[in-house]
Amino acid sequence: MNNPLAYYQKHLKTYKKRAQKLYGHMTMLSVYRLSVFALTGIGIYVGFKNWQVAVVIGIVGIAVFLYLLSKYNDIKSQKQFKEALVAINQDEIEIASGDFHHRDSGLQFQDPHHFYSLDIDLFGRGSFFQFINRTTINEGTQKLADALKANDITGIVSRQQAIKELSSKPKWRQFYSATSRLVVVETPAKQIIHWLQQYQAFLPKILKWLPLGFTLISILVFALGLFNVIDAIFIGYWLLVGLGISGIYVKKINVLSANTDKVKETFRQYASLLDLIEKESFSSELLKQKQQQIQQQGKKASDIFRELSKALDALDNRNNFLSAIFGNGFFLSDIKNSYHIEQWISHHADKVTDWFEVVSFFDAYNSLGNFVFNHPDFVFPNIEEKGAVIKATDLGHPLLNKNKRVDSNLTIENEQFFIVTGANMAGKSTFLRTVSLHIVMANVGLPVCAQSSSYSPVKLITSMRTTDSLTDDSSYFFSELTRLKYIVDAIQEEPYFIVLDEILKGTNSTDKAIGSRKFVEKLVASNATGIIATHDLSLCEIEKELHQVKNYYFDAEIINDELHFDYTLKTGVCKNMNASFLLKKMNIV
Repeated sequence: MNNPLAYYQKHLKTYKKRAQKLYGHMTMLSVYRLSVFALTGIGIYVGFKNWQVAVVIGIVGIAVFLYLLSKYNDIKSQKQFKEALVAINQDEIEIASGDFHHRDSGLQFQDPHHFYSLDIDLFGRGSFFQFINRTTINEGTQKLADALKANDITGIVSRQQAIKELSSKPKWRQFYSATSRLVVVETPAKQIIHWLQQYQAFLPKILKWLPLGFTLISILVFALGLFNVIDAIFIGYWLLVGLGISGIYVKKINVLSANTDKVKETFRQYASLLDLIEKESFSSELLKQKQQQIQQQGKKASDIFRELSKALDALDNRNNFLSAIFGNGFFLSDIKNSYHIEQWISHHADKVTDWFEVVSFFDAYNSLGNFVFNHPDFVFPNIEEKGAVIKATDLGHPLLNKNKRVDSNLTIENEQFFIVTGANMAGKSTFLRTVSLHIVMANVGLPVCAQSSSYSPVKLITSMRTTDSLTDDSSYFFSELTRLKYIVDAIQEEPYFIVLDEILKGTNSTDKAIGSRKFVEKLVASNATGIIATHDLSLCEIEKELHQVKNYYFDAEIINDELHFDYTLKTGVCKNMNASFLLKKMNIV
């Protein structure tokens, strides 16, 4: 069994050392650049009387300076990458200690009309999403939330295999996340895809060769001027010709540049991530399928993305005054770079959706693989076509401290309905959420918090947190009835596992008892499977009439004038309630 904490501590130390070493290299290269700059300036000053010598010194000095700058930027990128890996391992150590409530809670994904997301702390502060989410791309975050809300009972084994394989690749997962972290993407993928698909080219195909021809002539003119074959003033005239040709398309190129400036970081990031996906060896069918989705005949998707990224960077050089003047004047650089971008869009725009989808898929599934790696004591449920819906030993809530939580054995057959009673704070609601999360996690393809589990896949539907709505002008009771109607309609279409917590709270106790009994009877008559928690002991009488119904309870005891809970699921009906004791204990009555 792997030790995730030891892994993170070891790699945190390793990556910190490497980042410090790279910082030393950067400092040395900075000194070298400064020296080259100073020597070049002195050389130009000394040789200024002979302008040809000064130009050669300037060119050589600039070339060496740019080489050192390139090396500096490469090492800086390596240092930033190592620092991102340091941050990833630090985060994991903090989360393992229980410090994760400052992270993205995913509250934007919470939906009161969803089958279960509002009821089981799937999103929000302290939620399951907040605990497992390691996504670095907005689309990946959305895909992870969608997976948790999917209620999909098909392809579970395939998802299990993919998640299990990713869990065994901690280094690759961290490299993927670190690479993604280095770029802040502001433009959503959907917006980029829409722009690419709607783009209308403005440069004619004849311009494919014009920049090359113009560049060759520029080199010839510059050489003739350098050796005094022609007057140096002709170099200036040729510069004006180039600027004039570039000026014909300058407005449309400005619009293209404004749009590409918003997406260039995205394409640089995606090129690196696609490269990581392409180079990795996968064995599970789902991961291999995603890998094949980005393969193109004769060329890697990462190389195709990198081509565009380079063209976008080249076009961005127009924002530098000297590059804009001399680049366009001698090489028609704006026309050349814009033409390359337009041709890329023409050939590859229809494939971008697939590439983006695969990148976001791995971003989301890395979180799931990371969860498995962090919980080696959790088990993947055995997926059964028949038998008990859930048969689990030592089933616990995945977010509770394993040294404090009390686990339960649970076996619930298809078309069985459990009625769970118990004192306040005895553990009923936690148990309901534990069972609900078992279903959600199993359907996603994750392991569950148990010693063993056999699971016959079923969709989940809950009613645990109904609220009134001033906006919709609906009372609490009406909202609750609407939710129950939603459940009744849903189970007419297909089987669901139903989890209910203290229904019909918005009416008087007598009416509630009658209504709750009739509702449970209707669910049982509909061959439903599920659990209801209640304080209404009269509801437990149904067990005597319907063999599908079983009673369970959580107990509480008063020992030495103190309330004690064992949080253990037991067969039968709870006899000890604690509301009066608590009111007295807290000096409320």
